[in-house]
Amino acid sequence: MQLVRQKEQRHGFRSVRASVRVVGAALLVAALGSACASPAAEEKPAPAKPAAGQQPRAEGAAGALNAYVERVRKARAARVAAAKKWGLAQPPIEAPEPPKVKPKITTRKGFETDGTGLPPVFTTVPTKQKIVFLTIDDGAEKDPALLRMMSELKIPYSAFLSNYLVKDDYGYFKKMQGEGVTLNNHTLTHPYLPGLDYDDQKRQICGMQDIIQKQFGQRPRLFRPPYGNYNEDTLRAAKSCGVKAVPLWASEAFADHMEWREWDRDLHPGDIILTHFRGKGDWKGSMPDMIRLVMKTITAKGYAVAKLEDYV
Repeated sequence: MQLVRQKEQRHGFRSVRASVRVVGAALLVAALGSACASPAAEEKPAPAKPAAGQQPRAEGAAGALNAYVERVRKARAARVAAAKKWGLAQPPIEAPEPPKVKPKITTRKGFETDGTGLPPVFTTVPTKQKIVFLTIDDGAEKDPALLRMMSELKIPYSAFLSNYLVKDDYGYFKKMQGEGVTLNNHTLTHPYLPGLDYDDQKRQICGMQDIIQKQFGQRPRLFRPPYGNYNEDTLRAAKSCGVKAVPLWASEAFADHMEWREWDRDLHPGDIILTHFRGKGDWKGSMPDMIRLVMKTITAKGYAVAKLEDYV
């Protein structure tokens, strides 16, 4: 009789485990469907949760998955609402999880100097994922709408700052840093670096390293030379200041058009996109106008924006 009860207990345990697998699979399908649903579909209320204390083991697992489904649904709905608010026909595509091991970055062919062991200079991060990286240079325009827009749309980006343009309002960039943006080095005064000797280049780069550390608490690992111009002294100076990599760009975004480095005038996995902190006084539109244009281009081509520092 005891052997019979043991068999029944084992059979019951296997039944519960099977129920968990069936319910888990059904809810996972529901999660994927919810993440890709249209805005109208997302307005449907979530299924009511079972009363506390009345869940068998299988329903407990279902409840956890159901909570995950609800979080995905709410996040998706928030992105759709933010896209509508900021004038985007489609919400930005969510980036995949960053790699556990960052890819090896090497200097792009044709961008080398004679020196060895210097920070790599590159325009594209080696990856097969359909992601690109958005970077914003200098710091002239300090539009509060940009901070709100990027935060609400959850678009990652990196800033490369020049002190002569940001020193009148470090607080603006402190708010940006608080949203998870990494603040990188773009020299003190934005000079044409190959026209300076080694010592002056080092003052430009190390001086900005010191200011970013003092104002924002972190010494940058990334440096972008003004205009994308550099020589071997630039890279030697950058290395001496703690710089690990020198990202340039594959394309550039303006408020009314895109410019391309590559012959096919297209995006590629891992491309770095450059734009600037500019306003209507400098180009045909505002910072949000520029973001609308570049995100329309990125999303229409099936790409997501990832955070550069997660890969470099």
